[in-house]
Amino acid sequence: MSQRVLQQLAELENQLQQAKLWQTEPVEAQALASTQPFCCDTLRFEQWLQFVFIPKIQQMIREGQPLPTNIAIAPMAEVAFSGHAQLQAIFSKLSEIDTAISSGGVK
Repeated sequence: MSQRVLQQLAELENQLQQAKLWQTEPVEAQALASTQPFCCDTLRFEQWLQFVFIPKIQQMIREGQPLPTNIAIAPMAEVAFSGHAQLQAIFSKLSEIDTAISSGGVK
């Protein structure tokens, strides 16, 4: 199942790039040090996906760490991307990732 999640993360990255929501320059380290959920005080949601969520889940899988058994990223995407119908594919992919990880806690 971890390979499926890695594939879904790669697809999410591709969708973010196609939507022009992927940035080539890294964010400042202090922006990543936020203690707020989704780093909402320092990053846009798509930045959080790129610089926090995707790398962290990839790292956990590579290191054989157990993933969370219950995540819900899609609801935040729904809020962050509201009014942007063209981003529906990203929302759908995040729903798939939520389901894949939450359905048994990928190990």
